[in-house]
Amino acid sequence: MTTIQQIKDQLLELHEPNEWLTELEADTRKGVQQAIIQWRARYDKKQALIQEFQKKIAFDDSYRSSRVSLVAGIDEAGRGPLAGPVVTAAVVLPEDCSALIGLDDSKKVSKEKRQEFARLIKEQAVAYAIHVQPAKVIDELNIYQATKQSMEMAVNELDIAPHVVVADAMNLHTTCPCYSIVKGDEKSLSIAAASILAKTTRDALMNELHEEFPWYAFNENAGYGTAKHIQGLETHGFCEHHRKSFEPIKTMWRDRQ
Repeated sequence: MTTIQQIKDQLLELHEPNEWLTELEADTRKGVQQAIIQWRARYDKKQALIQEFQKKIAFDDSYRSSRVSLVAGIDEAGRGPLAGPVVTAAVVLPEDCSALIGLDDSKKVSKEKRQEFARLIKEQAVAYAIHVQPAKVIDELNIYQATKQSMEMAVNELDIAPHVVVADAMNLHTTCPCYSIVKGDEKSLSIAAASILAKTTRDALMNELHEEFPWYAFNENAGYGTAKHIQGLETHGFCEHHRKSFEPIKTMWRDRQ
């Protein structure tokens, strides 16, 4: 008789339900039944990811005027923090994106998965561009205008010009038609890809800033106003990477004048 461990190993290699699986369900051993339940849970999860992936692909396809039209997705990371840049990314994905099944808004993906998806996106994208907008410009323009400018610059920096742009909740001026999509990072695969590149790039930059300014704990909070960050501000004051148009830095800056 085949051992339970052998059956588990075979189930790990099984990608679709088949006649063997149906026959296996007659095996009354508890370990076998549990293994079948686990396999079906993995299978159902994978099918849900495939369906969501196809839904995102179809959303992007709805903005193509033809099969050869290139859609650029745009998103940002870092509009809300007290410190650091806002980072935007523009991504044009290829027709075959099957390696990106499971790709979602960066906030819904684990750190490890984000890193892996970022690598895959950079490898497979028809074109991508990342723009870093520093705190100084954010203070000069305001966060909305600085993000908008950064997104437009990211589009302009693409090696291959897209035929249409879909942006996450932002009205942009581009040379091609552009659509502002509410919750675009949940609906569009190309916007989700852009959110991954923006987030991973910004996290890496904040980790670098942490090496220079460890008392703010940028590696933990990415510039957001956590207790550690506020304590660092109270003890050391602000640095050149803090946004002087954001409270409490705004008040601290005013009081210094």
